[in-house]
Amino acid sequence: MTERDAAACAGTGRVGNPVSGIPEPIASRLAAGGLSPDAVASFAALALAEDVAGGIDVTTAATVPAGEAGSADLVARSAGVVAGLPVAELVFWLASRDEPVTTQPRAADGDRVVAGQVLLTVSGPVATILLAERPALNLLCHLSGVASLTRRWVDAVAGTGARIRDTRKTMPGMRALQKYAVRCGGGINHRMSLADAALIKDNHVVAAGSVAAAFAAVSARAGGLPVEVECDTLAQVSEALAVGADLILLDNFGVADMAQAVRLAGGRARLEASGGLSLADARAVAETGVDYLAVGALTHSAPALDIGLDLVRAG
Repeated sequence: MTERDAAACAGTGRVGNPVSGIPEPIASRLAAGGLSPDAVASFAALALAEDVAGGIDVTTAATVPAGEAGSADLVARSAGVVAGLPVAELVFWLASRDEPVTTQPRAADGDRVVAGQVLLTVSGPVATILLAERPALNLLCHLSGVASLTRRWVDAVAGTGARIRDTRKTMPGMRALQKYAVRCGGGINHRMSLADAALIKDNHVVAAGSVAAAFAAVSARAGGLPVEVECDTLAQVSEALAVGADLILLDNFGVADMAQAVRLAGGRARLEASGGLSLADARAVAETGVDYLAVGALTHSAPALDIGLDLVRAG
């Protein structure tokens, strides 16, 4: 958090060091999901700072008596898969002043939820609850939307052996959170960054001169990292197999060509379908025998899950 952000958060609680003293239950739930509690807290603090850039919640200050305490429920308005409950909890904690809010999860990340189901109960100063409402819901609705869309894809290919995985098409600053939400929905992650694995794409092939030349060059530099080769044609698939690639991305292949690529590979390489995939065709693609379906839409186009906050007791 910058000094300007800290100033904007003045009066909202732990601005000097927004990540110190995170309650153990919240920190444990984040860490168990593979998230850094400190990193999530820093991101959540920025979300809060953005909402109180003027230094005051004008509406709440005018309508809520000073010192008023109460509780509120975060409620699913539609069915889906929830993700980001400890993230929302952290937003409420960061927004607390002298009298901290308490949070009680009523569901767990990865749960299928129905409309009307209470996901989280928040108790404490009403002004603090309302101050944190929108940043908490923004994150929770988005991450639950990612998890819900992922689950639809996972359900579509159930029983085929194919896995649904994401891409690097994530919102800046939100990659870890979005990929966490994909896991909550039953999907798996591709690389987190360019340093985690090598993916030889069409432009790399052009630069190197051929699939074989690109594979040789990357393999020599990759230091044991996984190396995946993107192929646009069956001829390139054959070339990739010939040089020993054990992971091949089939870019914009039709179902018939995917099936042919599976036959060509004969178990020598794992195959990943990518490009132009739709939920309606997901099962047909999976039934060709590919190992993965790479779906960028999981993170760049997931609709938010409708979740609201209802103040259930005040005064």
